[in-house]
Amino acid sequence: MSDGALPRFDTPLVPRNSISGRSLVAVVAIMTFLASLTTGAVILVSGAASEWQSDVAREVTIQVIPAPGRDIDAIVDKAATVTRAFPGIGEVRAFSKDESSKLLEPWLGSGLSLDTLPVPRLIVVKIAPGAAPDIPQLRRMLAEQVPGATLDDHRGWIDRMRAMAGTAVAAGVGILILMIAATVLSVTFATRGAMATNKTVIEVLHFVGAKNGFIAGHFQRHFLMLGLEGGAIGGGAAIVLFALASAISRWFIGTAGGDQSAALFGSFSIGVAGYIAVLGQVVLIAAVTAITSRQTVNRTLE
Repeated sequence: MSDGALPRFDTPLVPRNSISGRSLVAVVAIMTFLASLTTGAVILVSGAASEWQSDVAREVTIQVIPAPGRDIDAIVDKAATVTRAFPGIGEVRAFSKDESSKLLEPWLGSGLSLDTLPVPRLIVVKIAPGAAPDIPQLRRMLAEQVPGATLDDHRGWIDRMRAMAGTAVAAGVGILILMIAATVLSVTFATRGAMATNKTVIEVLHFVGAKNGFIAGHFQRHFLMLGLEGGAIGGGAAIVLFALASAISRWFIGTAGGDQSAALFGSFSIGVAGYIAVLGQVVLIAAVTAITSRQTVNRTLE
């Protein structure tokens, strides 16, 4: 008997509102929600790290170490003058002794007298927009012309931030792979359970000539709808959460906590690309659910 001669069913081969179906929807929703949170967190961390790297890369610091017999103010002025004349340099700001001492207050506390300590003097140098000055050449010039002056381009800090962002991305990808694997296992067990429950119906369909593809198609459509339902619930919840976090972060702009959070994570907005990624995950998990179900049915029937 051909597929076209098969009888029509008034009820689906796989019941839609079974306990196992509702449980699978809950599992898929949880997995999609956690996967979306992971993706959003990776986007936030990567974006914040990129901004940090960009800000740090556009600024270098010159440190002048005090020493007996040195006129520290004259040395600082000379270092600032040499730096301002260097091509590609935008703004040069020399910190006074009091300003340099205040930079130590977060670690040493306030009220301490640092007059007897050789507190280094700092010069903050901002690179001109669009310029790419020869930092090694500037470092050599300072070493030759300004005794006691050293230049720090924060390369070590940039490398650490780049490594942190790479680690966050790798961890996010690893978590997503584990969640997809867990979803595949859940769908596999749910499909086998549904086949066991409908074993008699499947045997009758085989007896009247139904092919494996016909039976697998019913299971695939059933689990595709379950995957879309669970994915929509989990992905929608994640989108609402990110939208609320972005709105709350804007509400607290200007406060100490809000400024600190903005410095670490930006505006808590994953942007249009982030929301598209979440929707893509919903479709991906639904497709994985359907394909896994079909493959499980075919392997079991064979």
